[in-house]
Amino acid sequence: MRSLTLPRMENSGYKILLVDDEPDILEFLGYNIRREGYMVFTAINGKDAVSIAKREKPHLIILDVMMPDMDGIETCREIRALDGLKNVMIAFLTARNEDYSQIAGFEVGADDYINKPIKPRVLISRISALLRRYTHTDAEGGGSDKMNVGGLKIDREKYIVVKENLEINLPKKEFELLALLASKPGKVFTREIILDSVWGDDVVVGDRTIDVHIRKLREKLGENYIKTVKGIGYKFEF
Repeated sequence: MRSLTLPRMENSGYKILLVDDEPDILEFLGYNIRREGYMVFTAINGKDAVSIAKREKPHLIILDVMMPDMDGIETCREIRALDGLKNVMIAFLTARNEDYSQIAGFEVGADDYINKPIKPRVLISRISALLRRYTHTDAEGGGSDKMNVGGLKIDREKYIVVKENLEINLPKKEFELLALLASKPGKVFTREIILDSVWGDDVVVGDRTIDVHIRKLREKLGENYIKTVKGIGYKFEF
């Protein structure tokens, strides 16, 4: 039997947990991901996934949505509630492409959605991008008062934004919206999460309020930083 070659051992420090109730999918994905030098763990249900996540502290979890007993949404919710796993990257792997399914996933803390079927090279590219986001979040300490992302310096303590050595004055809500999106580049924030995080429950605002603030941020920062995810929300990219 020909031995398995792992050509990119620089990835061996990263742990990836695959969760799917179909063994053939786990075997196929696991084989291709291990070839890149990643350390791979597998689970066939949500309960086992939570246990393995507690024990192994993976950097990335690729999680099937449709599973019996405990589906991917509930599994993600439980994992996000665990100490030490709040920054783990979680990507849903699903054959379903409905907006409401994606919204439910992002609302419980998913970082990305990967649609089945997916070619191995595309999957590896998505994994690399997610792990770069994990490294960025970990380096920034998650809740750091100072961020340096995409050429923007954001000081959450002083409410200062600097771009190309020029200070940009932002009203409080525009600043808080930018700081929220920039805290996790690439992550899609739903409108519900944005409203709750920036405006809170004590102020009644609508979707139009978010759109206006996004438009003003784009006018001041440029069009390239904040992307619209149709039907879901917004994300920060650079």
